[in-house]
Amino acid sequence: MTLPNGREGPGLFAYLRGLQGTNGGDRRDVIANVFRGLSNRMMSGYLLREVINKINQIHFTSSEEIHTLSHLYESMLKEMRDAAGDSGEFYTPRPVIRFMVQALNPKLGETVLDPACGTGGFLVESFMHLEKQCKTVQDRKRLQKETIFGVDAKPLPYMLAQMNLLLHGLEFPQIVFDNALKQPLREITDKDRVDIILTNPPFGGEEEKGIQGNFPGDRQTSETALLFLQLIMRKLRRQPSPGRAAVVVPNGTLFGDGVCARIKEDLLNEFNLHTIVRLPNGVFAPYTSIPTNLLFFDRSGRTKEIWYYELALPEGRKNYTKTQPMQFAEFSDCLTWWNKREDHAFAWRVTSDDVRSNNFNLDRKNPRVKDGMTHLPPERLAASILEKEKRISEIVSNIHSIIAERGE
Repeated sequence: MTLPNGREGPGLFAYLRGLQGTNGGDRRDVIANVFRGLSNRMMSGYLLREVINKINQIHFTSSEEIHTLSHLYESMLKEMRDAAGDSGEFYTPRPVIRFMVQALNPKLGETVLDPACGTGGFLVESFMHLEKQCKTVQDRKRLQKETIFGVDAKPLPYMLAQMNLLLHGLEFPQIVFDNALKQPLREITDKDRVDIILTNPPFGGEEEKGIQGNFPGDRQTSETALLFLQLIMRKLRRQPSPGRAAVVVPNGTLFGDGVCARIKEDLLNEFNLHTIVRLPNGVFAPYTSIPTNLLFFDRSGRTKEIWYYELALPEGRKNYTKTQPMQFAEFSDCLTWWNKREDHAFAWRVTSDDVRSNNFNLDRKNPRVKDGMTHLPPERLAASILEKEKRISEIVSNIHSIIAERGE
């Protein structure tokens, strides 16, 4: 890059990486963080100049243009996920993210963490959820500076998360570029704990021995998902305001034994694992075919019973595809059930004693599904029959009305 004095400088990207805020914590630091992990692949200076000219035409103080940019950015993230293949596991479908956030329902004043934040989907959704609760300047200041936190170890998603949050209105994203598993569990204290953890940690990967050494000897494993589960448990705030978590886990976590069973024993003894939502097969397809579940737990006390909710594929569908992905509307019945729980065709509960007596196996099938068919309790079956009879009666009445109008 040629400087105004005619001398050659280190280049635009080097300049941007070297930006530094006066006191730390302003947008210069954000830009430096974004460009720290990037290299310039745009070899043509003329093309770069054209791009900069286009960017200069964007009014970053216009809420309408920023809103459009944020939607454009989300579309770009989706396209990147579609092209990611097997490495796209950190892109969680937006309907799943939105459901998890609404189920936990973060409140203004609570701290939110994603220790494996990827491109920032959970943090963006949490920010938008909390932004609606802001009433004063002080509320907004607290949301901006003291609420949203993330960590990710990969350069590209780390950069994308920064930009994603910026475009959605978070002025200084507090995202750490690191492996969240590097901190030994024994060193985590109350000052490190948060109110809410929402995450889809990587699974199927393997962590090196150095990382495994940060965990208790009889809880060490190379399975990334199990290490993150322990980290999340340790990071939740204690009483009197118990922290709560929503975590995506693979099916293997539910039925795993050995170290996995010991970790689940800790989960049931020291936390309240109150809900497991069983997602339909193929939610993450075609990027992975591994069946997944959502664990909801908090630090309010020992687990007494666990509710299961089985989310079925929409009627007539055999799977999800890129062009026909999961929709948020498919969670509507579960959200309605969430605050007024009762047993029905897709919801049932299991006692913690039952789980303990079965070596902490959480992989429980819907007891009302036999031979591929759902068997309703008598009262629900009767209600279903009455509802269908009512609907048939309405249809017959409409037919009679049409016939009468035509004089037939």
